[in-house]
Amino acid sequence: MQEMKRTKCSNDDEKGRGKENNNNNNILHSPSLLSCYITTTFIVMHKQPTAPTMAPPPPPPPPQQGQAARPRHSKLLRLFAIIILALIVLVGLAVLIIWLVVKPRGLVYVIEDGSIHGFSLSNNHLNATFDFALRAYNPNRKVSIYYDTMEVLVTYEDQNLASNGVQPFHQPHRNVTRLDVKLTAQSLLLSGPVSKDLQHDRSSGKVDLEVQVKARIRFKVGTWKSKHRTLRVFCFPVVHFSPHKDLERTFCEIDL
Repeated sequence: MQEMKRTKCSNDDEKGRGKENNNNNNILHSPSLLSCYITTTFIVMHKQPTAPTMAPPPPPPPPQQGQAARPRHSKLLRLFAIIILALIVLVGLAVLIIWLVVKPRGLVYVIEDGSIHGFSLSNNHLNATFDFALRAYNPNRKVSIYYDTMEVLVTYEDQNLASNGVQPFHQPHRNVTRLDVKLTAQSLLLSGPVSKDLQHDRSSGKVDLEVQVKARIRFKVGTWKSKHRTLRVFCFPVVHFSPHKDLERTFCEIDL
């Protein structure tokens, strides 16, 4: 409507101007131009401003692949951690129950007797026979032991003098096994200081020796057998050269 009025006024204006061009009158002397001017001014002044059109908000960006997989990944890690923790608890309970039922006790080794025969030391060469009686005690009520290999060694001042093996055997629970071991040194070359100290101990009538036992063993509980483990025994007997003096019982140290 406003556009039509403006066009009409514009046409009237052109006609008025054509008629009044010769007279060079002012716009105030032209009633049509004055009326058009007033009408146009009134319409412009009362025109309501139109509200600006608001663009709709942009849609949220789609979730990225990494963000969508992160919650699932966290759930898997949490589930895995719970399973591992449950397994640890179950294994701990199983070990505790087995320990309470079996009640394992340490092995006991004692040297009950020992002697030296045929001792001869000349030009740092040693000839001697060492006899030892070892007492192995298994105090466990439900655990038996398999001795698959065993070696006994006698040393003096960290030098090996003689060694010998023991036949494999099985030791039942709450059992005492006596092992008679004979160790022989034949023309064994000793270092100068060791030979001198051993000759001095021979003169005193007794000698401090170290007897070592190394064994590969397995434990048996019911029908279950453990893996191989290494048993080490360290004994420090004082042996007399005179056959008329008995050796005092010597308790050994156990390393298992």
